[in-house]
Amino acid sequence: MTFRTTVLKTVVAAILALSATASAQAADTIKLGFAKCAHCLPMALTPGLAKGVEIEAINFNSGNDVLTALVSKSIDVAQVTYLHYITALDKGFDVVAVSGQVNGGSEIVTAKGIDLKADDWDGLKALIAARKEKGEPLRVAASRGNAQDIHMRGALLKHGINVNKDVQFINIPNPSDHAAALQRGEVDVICTVEPFASQIRQTGVGKHFALPYDQAAGNLTNLIVTRSDVIKEHPQAVEATVGSVVAMVDKLKSDQAAWVDVINKYTGMDKAVAAEALKNASPDYAMHKDSTLAIAAMMRDLKYISHDVSAEAEKNLDYRFLEAVTKKPKTDLGY
Repeated sequence: MTFRTTVLKTVVAAILALSATASAQAADTIKLGFAKCAHCLPMALTPGLAKGVEIEAINFNSGNDVLTALVSKSIDVAQVTYLHYITALDKGFDVVAVSGQVNGGSEIVTAKGIDLKADDWDGLKALIAARKEKGEPLRVAASRGNAQDIHMRGALLKHGINVNKDVQFINIPNPSDHAAALQRGEVDVICTVEPFASQIRQTGVGKHFALPYDQAAGNLTNLIVTRSDVIKEHPQAVEATVGSVVAMVDKLKSDQAAWVDVINKYTGMDKAVAAEALKNASPDYAMHKDSTLAIAAMMRDLKYISHDVSAEAEKNLDYRFLEAVTKKPKTDLGY
């Protein structure tokens, strides 16, 4: 009996090992793209948290690059922003939102030569008027198409400043170039993203002016999106990928050391800068429907998009994967 039991245990172990190997080989591989910013970079942690899916995490310079890769089918899942989501729908692209990720990360900073106190919007308006009168418009920059651009435009508009008429807007596509632009005196004001904002403040290249969250978008920033063909062909892999995002968000809430390490790894920035950046970041896997629709309306008012995409924006918020992973109804997930 002892011999038979031993043989039986050996056979069972071998079968289980073969089954595990077969399952691993059969697991779908998802190519996941993410941008280079403090609240985007934790997406690099998802492969190690994934269960039931193989995730290949790919880093891009900006959210615009990530969205381009998604719609061109170079990747399967993308970490972008609510702004990218609305812009993509406006252009008729096939994008479906499946999870939130991290919000916040935007900051308006001024060059050293700009004498403004924090949140002094009246002072900023007076400076803009004075520069216009001299024929030297204030030079305001952001990365066109990123969340910081829409945050800034919405905040300025709320304070009576039109980015298209009152200032000279300068597009600096790669946020990692923002500090250098300020240092060279090419721009006066920038709405940039963490950790570059913290780097600018800590190195003395610029100083804090405002957090641009007093507008329709609030502090909503990041969104996880995919395409309908990926959902149709690989529903379990999409659910497992959302599961890894939820696990990552939960991890960030309790383990900032891992967050700091991944920022340091991908940007080379000092860990003190990375830690400072996290003060302006809020992990959140919910997808906020009402705010999404408010963002769509604001983007149309700002002529960022050409038509009303509110219906598509609501329809393409797909909560079923978050519901399956978290065991919560969508009413508890931002719907």
